[in-house]
Amino acid sequence: MSDSSVGLSALPRPVAAVVGAGGVLGAAHVGVGYALEKRAFVPDMIIGTSVGALNGAIAAAHPDRAAPWLDHVWTRLRRREVYPLGYLSSRTSLFTDRGLRRLIARAELPSRIEQLAIPFTAVAMDLVTGAPVALDHGDLESALLASAAIPGVLPPVARGGRTLVDGGVVAYVPVLAALQAGAASVVVLSTGPESSPLRPVDPRARAGAIASRAGLLLLRHQIERDLREVSRHIPTVVLPTGIETWPAPWDFGHTQRLIGTASRTAGRFLDELHIRGPGLYRADDPAPTPAAPAGPGTSAVPAVPAVPAGPCGTPTSSTVEAGL
Repeated sequence: MSDSSVGLSALPRPVAAVVGAGGVLGAAHVGVGYALEKRAFVPDMIIGTSVGALNGAIAAAHPDRAAPWLDHVWTRLRRREVYPLGYLSSRTSLFTDRGLRRLIARAELPSRIEQLAIPFTAVAMDLVTGAPVALDHGDLESALLASAAIPGVLPPVARGGRTLVDGGVVAYVPVLAALQAGAASVVVLSTGPESSPLRPVDPRARAGAIASRAGLLLLRHQIERDLREVSRHIPTVVLPTGIETWPAPWDFGHTQRLIGTASRTAGRFLDELHIRGPGLYRADDPAPTPAAPAGPGTSAVPAVPAVPAGPCGTPTSSTVEAGL
């Protein structure tokens, strides 16, 4: 094995860092970020959904010290700051987005996406058509608010004549958006049980457990489909977090544990990483999944498919995790 195939340096450029959704579980992004910074990795572009859009924007604004910046934000974050109880926004949402606006303001971000140090895209969903929307220019605050607007929980955002909501509904891990943006390889920062090996569970005892399990399976199907599709064309590295016990989506008391565990686990994985061309590289696969060649007439960049909302359009507990 030649040294050129070892580690992130072997990934073809441009490399996209893809930061997935996950709500409070997005603290794991910080730990993975520490592991990447320790190995001097700087992406050529960053694509984020929901909480991954906020974390990704901070990383794009502060590429030389993104992990400490994110650590500072996450270790001081409390539930009431993001989901302030008692402040009904309107008929469109349970909460206002004032807490999220304050959080964005504290991150010291530029006003426009084009002013970020690293090219950045936030992924939202058009509430009318269900199509994913890539926000790669213009006002940064509205892009982040749109990408994190959990349907029914935080208010939708009107932008460019469209009504936008949380991108995690249609692109929980936005690797397809990275491929369409021209990435030659991707490094995925995903979080939560949706991205972990599926455990056999019988949830028949309670209605809530049944709904949660269905939401988990829906998101997992979407994630796996998108990862498999993109890995047919380019190297797709999914960084593990090593976290087995996940907190509730509104519980911010586990931040330090999530950061520390993810940093150590992702670091060990990166030190053993060998790139062998297009394929899916992740810890739960014994070997990278080989990339199947595209058939005759197949486009190298697939269209981004829309994924239907949850049963009856009601958010499950897993769906709520899609936003910050």
